[in-house]
Amino acid sequence: LKRASEVAVLNANYIKEKLKAHYDLAYNRTCMHECVFSGKRQVRESGVHTSDIAKRLLDYGYHPPTIYFPMIVPEAIMIEPNETESLETLDAFCDTMITIAREARENPEQVKSAPLTTPVRRLDEVRAAREPDVCWKG
Repeated sequence: LKRASEVAVLNANYIKEKLKAHYDLAYNRTCMHECVFSGKRQVRESGVHTSDIAKRLLDYGYHPPTIYFPMIVPEAIMIEPNETESLETLDAFCDTMITIAREARENPEQVKSAPLTTPVRRLDEVRAAREPDVCWKG
């Protein structure tokens, strides 16, 4: 358990260092098992929000990290890699996040339109919250 915790902390700090040039750090210090970024830069530069970044990650085959939490961090992106991630998977994820940051600068409409490759595109999140439909009819 101790070793697993050490590796999780190491993984989070590795991601923090790889992405801090591309996303604003919420807290510029050694982190524990998670690192928190802010998408404020992307909003300011191109109008791309954290939710857009999360949806774009789906196009690259990643389940998005926790967004908009903690609530005290504007446009929060909380990344929590666990101890089972290899250096290769961490690098691949970081490369994807860097690609999305570049896309936000160079082609913000592509990021704002994401996901582009999933069977279901952008859902009406307000309607989904107000009228949840959790039954699958096959």
